[in-house]
Amino acid sequence: MTEPRTSPTDTLHAWAEIQRTDLPKRSVAQRVADFLEIYTTLDEETAREQAMRCVQCPHPACVEACPLGNRIPDWLALTAEGQFVEAAQLLQSSSCMGDLFSRLCSDPCESRCVVDGPGQPVSINAIERFLQRYGTTHGVAEDQAKSPNGFKVAVLDAGPCGLACAQELALNGYAVTIFDHHAVPGGLLINGTPAFKVDKHIVEHRLQYLRDLGVEFRLGAACDADLSLARLRSEFDATFFGACAEEARPLRIPGADRPGVYQGVTFLLQQNAVPGIRFSPIEVAGRRVVVLGAGETAMDCLRVALRSHASNVTCVYRRGAVDVPAAHPAYVEACEEGAEFEFFADPVSVEGGDGGEVVALRCAKMAYAAGAEGAAVGEGHAVERLPAPEFLVPADIVLVAYGYEAAPFCPAGDLQQIAVDAEGRILVDANMMTSVPGVYAGGSLVHGRMLPVETVRDARRAARAIHRHLVGVKGAKEG
Repeated sequence: MTEPRTSPTDTLHAWAEIQRTDLPKRSVAQRVADFLEIYTTLDEETAREQAMRCVQCPHPACVEACPLGNRIPDWLALTAEGQFVEAAQLLQSSSCMGDLFSRLCSDPCESRCVVDGPGQPVSINAIERFLQRYGTTHGVAEDQAKSPNGFKVAVLDAGPCGLACAQELALNGYAVTIFDHHAVPGGLLINGTPAFKVDKHIVEHRLQYLRDLGVEFRLGAACDADLSLARLRSEFDATFFGACAEEARPLRIPGADRPGVYQGVTFLLQQNAVPGIRFSPIEVAGRRVVVLGAGETAMDCLRVALRSHASNVTCVYRRGAVDVPAAHPAYVEACEEGAEFEFFADPVSVEGGDGGEVVALRCAKMAYAAGAEGAAVGEGHAVERLPAPEFLVPADIVLVAYGYEAAPFCPAGDLQQIAVDAEGRILVDANMMTSVPGVYAGGSLVHGRMLPVETVRDARRAARAIHRHLVGVKGAKEG
């Protein structure tokens, strides 16, 4: 092995001289045999060399691309110098629940890296995960809460958005109570996310950290008469609504109601054994599974079905491989693990046997519309149905993973005082405050479908706005 460099400035061309290294992965044979995380971490020397590839540009586009404004070049420079503890501390100070969100982030920072094009982008996510692990194993303590300030805040959502808001507030001395209608905290993103993407011990560690900060969880609470706006405003100094307001898109073709057709998210929830959610068991062992759609949920369904011993797993998608909306690594990993893909196929009907059970998916053949091949890669590629004969894809189980539709904000009782737009999304001002003073909102309730890291950005903005508002209230009372 070559001698380690001692400074990221030893060469101006490290980005070209050092090949990009991604997170190491366990072998396919190992990972399809269990639900453990598929990635391991970089070793110290590799982390240093990868960090040296950062050119430390004066106006870092990676920071602009990060919804959290992470100080990426600064902790990359420290990593390149071997100052791992200092780098981990800096990362922790500028990130939020990084142990979770580094595993769920789509890494927009890397797509904006200035060396992407002439070379390959810096492995920012891989280095971030190295630093998080290093910090944990080398005693880099998480921040502790400030002294109690006497204010109480209610957070309605035990998912990523609410957890992020609660953490920010608790660190500033607020007494935070999280309400959620689920039986366990974490939200659909966590409860429905396979363990090979996010280890459940990491989730538990994060929840315990919040409890140690004094955050109280009240689960099984719904937005109704038992949790009215009047009650929230009387018991708390501020309230934040961060709950996810989305519904899985249904399958609207003949036969969609046959036994054996399920929503993909239901399948994932079952595999995660979420308490309090009742549904008929979806057994896929030894059966032919067809997954509709090609987003993140679809990739998760494919990979969970493979680990659950399905005899065959096929993804049916109406566009081509270059249009797959899921993150590219997830698509690659699904292919590696044995998923098959039927591209340019549009479901027409679910075919049934004598007993009504699913036996096949009837599909029409699709192709790019005239001129579509020159369009930008992604969902914008227009496709059209060909006059070719329809064909069958054998199936015993059909999992629908067409993404989500925005659902209107809960309109029950006095919650109707909160103003919404024509699509049922909560209206907020520049400080994330709703039409009701002291009541804030963020995430998909305000913007519709968002990436996990974007909901965290909203949550932190709201927490800081709440802090400014209540500090102002306190100052006015004392004055």
